Amino acid sequence: MFTGLIREIGEVKSLQNNILTIKSNLNPKIGDSIAVNGVCLTVISISDGLFSVELSTETRDIIDSSKFRGRVHLEPAMAVNDRFEGHIVQGHIDCIGEVKEIQKRENGTDFIIKVPREYIKYIVPKGSIAIDGVSLTVNDVYKDSFRLTIIPHTLKETLIKNYKIGTKVNIETDIFARYIEHILNHNKKDKHTWSYIDSILMSY
Repeated sequence: MFTGLIREIGEVKSLQNNILTIKSNLNPKIGDSIAVNGVCLTVISISDGLFSVELSTETRDIIDSSKFRGRVHLEPAMAVNDRFEGHIVQGHIDCIGEVKEIQKRENGTDFIIKVPREYIKYIVPKGSIAIDGVSLTVNDVYKDSFRLTIIPHTLKETLIKNYKIGTKVNIETDIFARYIEHILNHNKKDKHTWSYIDSILMSY
């Protein structure tokens, strides 16, 4: 499990077949989980200042290859005794989004990100979302896109400052929205009340 708070900006040294090698100061151990631009991957080898992870076929099918080039967001998996911040992030990418608009504001920058329409139902106004592994809050939701306002600190400390119109981004929607939909779709009750939905939320 991750929190969506980026711990380091790493640098991709190579991507050969299904092996991704990254330069980093994290010093992970073999078997550790690390989110690379929001994708949960397992460390399979380490060397001086480098670690390698293996990409599954499913990951390669979902992720745009540009997300494993150049500099990347890194977050080690959350330890049991860590302070919980951000929001619950699994490192399981739902889809690829695309930056459609960027507008500077007085105290932040707005980003409009387009996604496949089937994923809009998991994106909730004022809810949580992870963009390239960064925990963010959704402001508005439209038919096939949503709006984020990124504060100056987040822009400074992440690669979001380099986004341009057309930039592809990894998107992980809110885990609770996905769980609730799954439970409702597989529950035999014909009618669901708000109290029933509340009980689902309280169980997590």
